[in-house]
Amino acid sequence: MSSTPGTVERAFEAALYADSDSALDAGASMLAADPASDAELTRRGEEFVAAAWRRGWEPADVVRFVRRELEDVHVRLAAELIRGESRRDKPRGPRWAAQLEDLDATGPARTDRFSYATAALELYRLLLRLPSIEPLDAPEGPAPAAPKDSRMLTRIRALLAKAEATGFPEEAEALSAKAQELMARHSIDEALLAARTHAKDAPGACRIGVEPPYETAKAVLLDAVAGANRCRAVWNDSLGFSTVVGFEPDLEAVELLYTSLLVQATAAMTKAEAAQRAGGRKRTKTFRQSFLAAYAHRIGDRLASVAEGQVASTEGGLLPVLVARDVAVTDQLERMFPETVTTRLRGVTDAAGWQEGAAAADRAQVRGRRPIP
Repeated sequence: MSSTPGTVERAFEAALYADSDSALDAGASMLAADPASDAELTRRGEEFVAAAWRRGWEPADVVRFVRRELEDVHVRLAAELIRGESRRDKPRGPRWAAQLEDLDATGPARTDRFSYATAALELYRLLLRLPSIEPLDAPEGPAPAAPKDSRMLTRIRALLAKAEATGFPEEAEALSAKAQELMARHSIDEALLAARTHAKDAPGACRIGVEPPYETAKAVLLDAVAGANRCRAVWNDSLGFSTVVGFEPDLEAVELLYTSLLVQATAAMTKAEAAQRAGGRKRTKTFRQSFLAAYAHRIGDRLASVAEGQVASTEGGLLPVLVARDVAVTDQLERMFPETVTTRLRGVTDAAGWQEGAAAADRAQVRGRRPIP
């Protein structure tokens, strides 16, 4: 039996441009009654995915937003469509390829036809209405190379995964500290190589999800980590991510260090909160929000101090290189975001939470990079 584009078109007309449940049910009923429409339905879904790429979205962005707005069945369906579209897509670089590899491989659970058609139409509604965002295509000039020391990066990620999994804050801090040490070594080696070979690479950008709850404090933490690693971050609160602009080794450092510090902050917050509850405290939400806000603020000060010390101890021969890279990052940021955007703290209403968060930041394992020889 051949596919029937007419059924899909009628279902779309009924369901995609109206928000009512009755319209959704009508469209899903049409699709469920016509098994021959399945191939066309999938093809049209892949077209919606390709349209998202033209509007600046990447695979991880789409999956993150679908997870935020819909359910797991929609996430798995989106992953299946992205994989299908990628087979016809042009090569997009190592970051894009890594995002494709991270897609959920289980595929959507197909129960009855009506439920599947409903999920597809709900997903397509969302994809159809995705706004345009800043594209992360490489600027003019050589594209950034893929990471050369994949074994070290794999080891760092493994340490961070263990830190996230442990229930003991002290163990998490130790694992995070080791990951930070390896990350700093990797980033320095890459910077040294670029300076010695006079590589004319250009800054790029990546998007990092800032997950609820307490997104503002987490975005400020990410902004602080970016600044300490010669990167710049711009937070999109409505879509739940920050765009980080910088050179590739420094982007890697930001992703890893942010993850590490967020692990430490969460573990420390849980421990401090337990102590507060033992003392009869009930206001958990305000405590957590203020804790993370203070943690981000204090860590920002510490990281800024580390960065200043690193530059001050750098030999004059390399200082112009660092300055030139900073200028390149700023120029790229201004091209992508012509309007100045800042990340601000808000909602700090709990003095105990702020004090505990600041103390936890002081205990966090933040190690400065060794001077560049």
